[in-house]
Amino acid sequence: KGSKKAADEMWMARYLMLRLTEKYGIDIEFHCKPLGDTDWNGSGMHANFSTEYMRTVGGKEYFEALMAAFDKNLMDHIAVYGPDNDKRLTGKHETAPWNKFSYGVADRGASIRVPHSFVNNGYKGYLEDRRP
Repeated sequence: KGSKKAADEMWMARYLMLRLTEKYGIDIEFHCKPLGDTDWNGSGMHANFSTEYMRTVGGKEYFEALMAAFDKNLMDHIAVYGPDNDKRLTGKHETAPWNKFSYGVADRGASIRVPHSFVNNGYKGYLEDRRP
């Protein structure tokens, strides 16, 4: 539904950007830390996500079980987020370390940022994965 459409639109935007830059002789750098070991943020794409259950039923117990599952599968997630994320996800520059899962309310340095609205609404709504 919405997520499939968003993913399709991202691929199309990437394709159009590549064709336009090709036309004008400009290169694009997709590396997640394009300036190397600098005191700058890297280039990531935070993903807001939810399930129908999370939006309608939710609850603290469900949320905590979900976070435990994310923690358990940390390395599987990192493996599919792309190469070199260890260079971007250092624990600095509003990132969590790539090899340590964390979550927190309004915590921009956590793996999963939990919006205030999520907690205030009975642990219902969406979450933000700040790792991809």
